[in-house]
Amino acid sequence: MVQLLGSRPHRAGELAEATGMSQPAMSRHLKILLGSGIIEDERVPEDARVRLFKLQPESLGAVQAFLDQLQAEWRAQLLSFKRYVERKQ
Repeated sequence: MVQLLGSRPHRAGELAEATGMSQPAMSRHLKILLGSGIIEDERVPEDARVRLFKLQPESLGAVQAFLDQLQAEWRAQLLSFKRYVERKQ
């Protein structure tokens, strides 16, 4: 979804179709991303029923920091597991 929204704003239905998700599942994901500030939505002036979702580029710094932290934790866990296996041999 982040890649799709990075290229241009999309409607929820477009995102659901492109990712193979159901509409309800996509709505739940979009709600979480909206709440976290990673994306924002806007109404189309010609049709107020249509919402376009777009990426908030400044929010990606927080996402990257989270991913960096997660990667560091996994590296530590895998290193610990590697040491354990090597001691058992």
